Amino acid sequence: MEIQSKSSWDDGSGGERGLLHSWKGYSYSITPERLLLPRPVLQVALGSQHGVLLVEGGQVYSFGELPWKQSQVPEPAKPTLESALSGQRVVTVAAGSFHSGAVTEDGGVHMWGENSAGQCGLSGLSTVPNPTPVALQDLDTVTVPPQTVPVLELACGEKHTLALSVQREVWAWGSGCQLGLNAAVFPVWKPQKVEHLAGRYVLQVACGASHSLALVRCLGSHDGHRPHVDKCGRCNELLYTMTDKEDHVIISDSHYCPLGVELTEDDGKLEAPNPTTGLKTSPSEPVLPSYTSKSESPAVPTVADPTSVPSQPHASEEGEASLVNGMLQVSDSDTSALSGAESDAVAGAKSSPYPDEQAVKDYLKKLSDNTQTNTQASGGLNALLPSTGGLMSSTPTSALNNLVASCASAVGGRVASTYEALSLKKMMNFYLPSGASRSGGSPGVVDNSAERVRQEDSMQGKKSSSTGDIREEEAEGLRRRLSLPGLLSQVSPRLLRKAGRPKMRAVALTPLGGAIPEDHEVLPTLQTEVWSWGHGEHGQLGHGDNLARLQPLCIKSLNNKEVVRVAAGAHHSLALTAQSQVFSWGSNSSGQLGHMESPSTVPRLAKLSEGIRVWDVSAGERHTLLLADGDCIQPIIYYSGQQVKEGEEEGGNEKELHQQGGGEEEEEEQAGGYTQQPVLLPFCMNLGYVSSVFAGGRRCVALSDRNVMGFIASLHELASAERRFYCKLCNIKSQILRPLLELESLSSALGQVIFGLLQTLANMFGRLCHLTGQHATSLTASLRRCREVKSLLILEHTSIFLDCYNDYCSAVGNFQVMGGFQALTKPSIDLFGKGPELLQKLSECGEENLTTADLLVVLFYLPARHLHEYSRLLLKLATCFEVVGGRNSSSSACDLKCSTEYQKLQDSCSKFEASVLQLKRKRKEADYTVHFWKIFPGKMTDSLRKPYRRLICESSNKGLTLQNAGRFSVNWFILFNDVLVHAQFSTHHIFPLATLWVEPIPEEDTGLYGLKVITPEETLTLLASSPMEKIKWLRSINQAVDQALSGKGQDVASGSSVQKLEPPISRTASYTFYKEGRLKDATYEGRWLSGKPNGRGVLKWCDGRIYTGAFKNGLEDGFGEFVAPNKMLNKNDHYQGYWKDGKMHGLGTYRYASGEVYDGSFQEGVRHGHGMLRSGKLNTSSPSVFIGQWLQDKKTGYGVFDDITKGEKYMGMWQDHQRQGTGVVVTQFGLYYEGAFKDNKMMGTGVLLSEDDTTYEGEFSDDWTLSGKGVLTMPNGDYLEGSFNGEWGSGLKVTGSYFKPHLFDTDKDKTQAMKLGHLCVCAEDKWPAVFEECWSQLGCEAPGRGEPEKAWENIAVALTTSRRHILDSPDVLSRSHNKTLESLEVIPQHVGPITMDRYNAIRLYLIKACDTPLHPLGQLLETLVAVYRMTYVGVGANRRLLHQAVSEIKSYLNHIFLIVRFLFPDLPEEGGLIPEPTTDLQEKNEPNSTDALPESPKPARVVSSSALLLPVLLPRLYPPLFTLYALDKEREDDVYWECVLRLNKQPDLALLAFLGVQQKFWPVSIPASLPAPGEKQLVISSTKDACFASAVETLQQISTTFTPSDKLQVIQLTFEEITQEVQALLKQDFLWSMDDLFPVFLYVVLRARIRNLGSEVSLIEDLMDPCVQHGEHGIMFTTLKACYYQIQHEKVT
Repeated sequence: MEIQSKSSWDDGSGGERGLLHSWKGYSYSITPERLLLPRPVLQVALGSQHGVLLVEGGQVYSFGELPWKQSQVPEPAKPTLESALSGQRVVTVAAGSFHSGAVTEDGGVHMWGENSAGQCGLSGLSTVPNPTPVALQDLDTVTVPPQTVPVLELACGEKHTLALSVQREVWAWGSGCQLGLNAAVFPVWKPQKVEHLAGRYVLQVACGASHSLALVRCLGSHDGHRPHVDKCGRCNELLYTMTDKEDHVIISDSHYCPLGVELTEDDGKLEAPNPTTGLKTSPSEPVLPSYTSKSESPAVPTVADPTSVPSQPHASEEGEASLVNGMLQVSDSDTSALSGAESDAVAGAKSSPYPDEQAVKDYLKKLSDNTQTNTQASGGLNALLPSTGGLMSSTPTSALNNLVASCASAVGGRVASTYEALSLKKMMNFYLPSGASRSGGSPGVVDNSAERVRQEDSMQGKKSSSTGDIREEEAEGLRRRLSLPGLLSQVSPRLLRKAGRPKMRAVALTPLGGAIPEDHEVLPTLQTEVWSWGHGEHGQLGHGDNLARLQPLCIKSLNNKEVVRVAAGAHHSLALTAQSQVFSWGSNSSGQLGHMESPSTVPRLAKLSEGIRVWDVSAGERHTLLLADGDCIQPIIYYSGQQVKEGEEEGGNEKELHQQGGGEEEEEEQAGGYTQQPVLLPFCMNLGYVSSVFAGGRRCVALSDRNVMGFIASLHELASAERRFYCKLCNIKSQILRPLLELESLSSALGQVIFGLLQTLANMFGRLCHLTGQHATSLTASLRRCREVKSLLILEHTSIFLDCYNDYCSAVGNFQVMGGFQALTKPSIDLFGKGPELLQKLSECGEENLTTADLLVVLFYLPARHLHEYSRLLLKLATCFEVVGGRNSSSSACDLKCSTEYQKLQDSCSKFEASVLQLKRKRKEADYTVHFWKIFPGKMTDSLRKPYRRLICESSNKGLTLQNAGRFSVNWFILFNDVLVHAQFSTHHIFPLATLWVEPIPEEDTGLYGLKVITPEETLTLLASSPMEKIKWLRSINQAVDQALSGKGQDVASGSSVQKLEPPISRTASYTFYKEGRLKDATYEGRWLSGKPNGRGVLKWCDGRIYTGAFKNGLEDGFGEFVAPNKMLNKNDHYQGYWKDGKMHGLGTYRYASGEVYDGSFQEGVRHGHGMLRSGKLNTSSPSVFIGQWLQDKKTGYGVFDDITKGEKYMGMWQDHQRQGTGVVVTQFGLYYEGAFKDNKMMGTGVLLSEDDTTYEGEFSDDWTLSGKGVLTMPNGDYLEGSFNGEWGSGLKVTGSYFKPHLFDTDKDKTQAMKLGHLCVCAEDKWPAVFEECWSQLGCEAPGRGEPEKAWENIAVALTTSRRHILDSPDVLSRSHNKTLESLEVIPQHVGPITMDRYNAIRLYLIKACDTPLHPLGQLLETLVAVYRMTYVGVGANRRLLHQAVSEIKSYLNHIFLIVRFLFPDLPEEGGLIPEPTTDLQEKNEPNSTDALPESPKPARVVSSSALLLPVLLPRLYPPLFTLYALDKEREDDVYWECVLRLNKQPDLALLAFLGVQQKFWPVSIPASLPAPGEKQLVISSTKDACFASAVETLQQISTTFTPSDKLQVIQLTFEEITQEVQALLKQDFLWSMDDLFPVFLYVVLRARIRNLGSEVSLIEDLMDPCVQHGEHGIMFTTLKACYYQIQHEKVT
């Protein structure tokens, strides 16, 4: 491999990217060498004498002196390939003084070089010649072997190495306190995690020779999940204490840990202080910590003022004058040191805010005494000190914030007075014996360093006269302290006023915790902290002292400085901020810090002339390299530090490296001078477009690209423009916005509204500023790394930028429209003086003689111009890309990539361009509106002027007037983007655009140019003065309405692109009614159609009534919910159901506030039709249920009333809520009454039976009260006849005769049973309303009167609407249910002759229809089941009701059959025949096989309602019905069951013999169960339950069937089983005779052990299809019945 070295600007053919230039020093004569490598260089790392290069493709080269290589490298200057890494793709490299490291693609670490201090992480070797893998093993994880941690980047020092893992944790190995590990023994061979940074998100690490730096993301709200530490990890004491003291609360964080490591507020540990004197602040002293809450009240990053003198020091410089990390260093005797240094520092400022330094000096002197306090008290000392940079805690803990916030309201008021009363006294007594440790701040400083610092301080004091205005820095410190909401802000202003400061308030402008909600992970963070640890003898740790730190500690003065990169030289450190400033600290022996403080123990700004924006930094042994933006796009390089003489040998450096302290000055002379401040390297313009700089040892390296097709230049231009723009925004923020907002009088000057808008504007500005900073940082990072289009976030996340600009411009527009800029004029003049030079300069405004207000407008619209810049630069990139794409297109893949990236650039560019136009339009509208408010009469302005409201057009030119207006009336129409205003003399009316419809009136009718404007409560006719005006207004109104509806109310297009001609006539909007009437003051929100509510919506009245549901033509119509508050009960009435014309109509459920619930039909807003009313819960006064017919809100007609408290149930007629007519009452005690009712009482003739069959028949006068003639019959048949008086069960007065009938006269009993049921409502008359409702759903006024076609249509509509209603809540329907619905929506063939197939189709249709309550038949069935259960369950389960229950079922069948025949008109009537198909088989002609299981229908000719409908009806009514049968047959069933149990004790053969079964039918053998299947087992005398087992099993299934036809089918199957078994026995065909069959069947019935056989028999008998009675089934049933009676009377002998 040929590697040459040539001067950098000879044109070499080494490609265009990643060119490497190397040089030393800064003299004019230097020419950088160019190292030629076969591939572009991606990264360089420099050690003391060697360097490592990473080239494209992931290969690594080393150059320089490599003493650890076994074979001596022939030419040390030439790079050698590290072949040990071949095959690995390296992504980043690092170099320490004498060792190197590389990280591969998969996160693996390889180390080589000097290893005497363990810096390569490999034990047992003093040097490692070739790259060797080092594993970081996480011992915390439970896996075995431990997991290897993948690494992102490395940093190497002289004797240590740091690695940053993918989880953003820091690992360290090597030797020295700079590892940050709690190690007792060095070297640490194995990489270990730096526990002190665990849980924090580390962004970058850097290593100096003997110190370490980490850039850490602040704990924002996103880190809130981390547990908060409130106790010291070592001594378990509380870190924060809260003391209640008389009239104030003290929160103290002055915890001092005796175990040698102090915890700061950031749950971070500090270094060990001198343990001799650890004084605690006494708890009684009021001390408030000055935390900045990152999550709650943002603090403000400050921008140093680039306009002031270039050598302006940063805040923390002055801070150091009197503070060493929060502690003042003053010895007892030497007060003058304090007053001298301090007041000079204060007074020397160019425009010092203190009028009289002497006064302050004297004051301080007076206050000195020997007590000690924590100087972190807010509003005390720090209010007077120029900076509190060193005091700020980086990460307050949320707990403390909450604590403070909660105290704030209680204590706030008193705090101020308390502090004032303390008269600053305690806060300023900080004298201690020299060298003692100070509590609360940072640890004590040992004497000699204190001395050194003091010298430095006084120097600083003398120099500070040249500094710029420090007011801003102080304000920043103050602001940060004041960021605890509500508490401290009440303190400071007063204290400050005492000190003679201008009236200022603390304001936070930067949104912390992420500027824009989505940008958190996308854009780089600016909320960072710098942590440092290791050796500090040169001040390189930046904590204001020279102490070493064993563990990472946050550099407080860099908080809120938006540091985005850190770098470390041998003994100095650098931090680069987003605002392109460089802070430097540490050793300054060769001027490497870029300013003249030597040494600097706190970060200070490097001195660069104005307009130089640094964007990359690197530090070598004694020099610093800065890469910056200059005046042109090409970057420039600054050098700061030692000059390196040409002839000087590198070998001399090693000696110097280890010399420190005293020898520094000689070295400097030897080396040939150094820079006083950074100097521009003259040759940098020849290097091309430098993308990054590297320094190390004495060497400097720059990587540059050639500007191929202008692409590189365009990228640089984009990044540079963004950095410049960010600095610009920061200037506006710090010089204009913040001073304005801090004026205390501002809110009163502007008024609440405008002040609020200004704050919103400031927040939006802050957001925009923050986003720009993040973007600039991201662009800078992509320049340093990949320089590709895909790294441009602005392409992927264009919307973040556009939204931010949009919101900002809206905020400016809103502020402008409300006259904010005029209102700001006076405060601005007060603040910036009459000459608006500052405003003019910042607003880049060339025009002369603009007013302050105009200048402010220009200034605040300035950021919007930047969007144009984006689109210009993206377009520029795209054009390069077009060409680049064309040039490199060697492969189609490359082509494709280029074309997609080109497309992306084009798309983003056009988006920005479109946004530019839109924002210009917005601004124009705002200007137009502002102008309009100036001429509009004042009184109306106040009520109409709203921030978001923009003017579109107005009719002051009489272009639009009201039709039929009076001669002298004034009608002024003003169209805004949200309302149309109709203004008259002194009144005006506002019509919101969302509910405004406009239509042109045809001209041919009237000859006038009219517009009709429809609003919910008014219709106006407006006349235009000309056709042009008419078109203009029509278009403007329609566009405005359309915009208002689409929610872009603020972007009303005056000349926007293609618009829809008119807005939708149907729309969603909200409106409040104002005219008298039902809807006065009600608010409607929902769908509209031409001025009327139509569709779904919500209507709310002022009194709390709310309707939610469907509307039609302005009224409630369709399904809806209604809530009405009941003032008396303080609860709501609640209705859910159907409406018509604004009233409840149809089915619904009404829950009354009283607890009653009505479920049923409504008409015209009242209960009408069939319904159920439930009153009270079981524990309230009178729980009861009524189900039945209602007429005009009253119970009238047939109904069932269940009085649960009394335990009575009434079934009968009602009128006007009262029982009236015939009825039946049953009670829980078995009483039964049927007869007449009048006025809600039993009155008239009736029959009363008690449980034991005692019967009374005669006259009644009241409930259960006998009165008049009657007959009382005893259970044994004796009876009394005469006149009765009194209440049943409580002694009757009787006048009459007693009869004892003859024993043989048993007819009485029979007639008695017959009489029941005569005095009650007959079954046909029950529930008429239920059937009427079904008929009306089918579109018939009366049963059977209507068109079947119409009925089928109604069914289809009912199904589809119900389905749509249910689709909103899909969980209601199962999938099978959905399928059923779909199949039902198809109307079956319902006309034409009925064949067997049609008959079966009808049967299946009915089964499906009755399965879903959404079908009218299904709904009918559901209601019938409900009423039936209501009647016969509970108290209604009375055996005397059996007869009624059966006849009720039969009446249901008749009613439903009527409906079915109406729907299928050709279905024959009950008992009619269906013609057989001609091809039918012979056996099907048997008429008695009509009935079958529903599963296997056999064709039948007789049509009957029971065959068709019982299969659907009976299964649902079976439980209550069968219970009644069981109760009725209880006695007989008991006798039968006793007999069954007795006879079943017999073995099979004995029982067969007993029952008289002929021997030939006795089974000889049965199929064996246990031996091998197929074998037979003999029946022996002890065999039991084995004979006819299959027939027994079949018969047992009779209890599992519902309908009589199913039960008969079971009996038939049983007979078939018996026959089969006997045939197998006799081995021949054979016909039964009844004498043979009966005993066998009796045996089977006995063995089947059916418990309620009597009930089964009765049920079949009562409900059997009449046409079956005389067929085969009928005979079989008779046999079963006979068996039942036989068993009852069987006597066992």
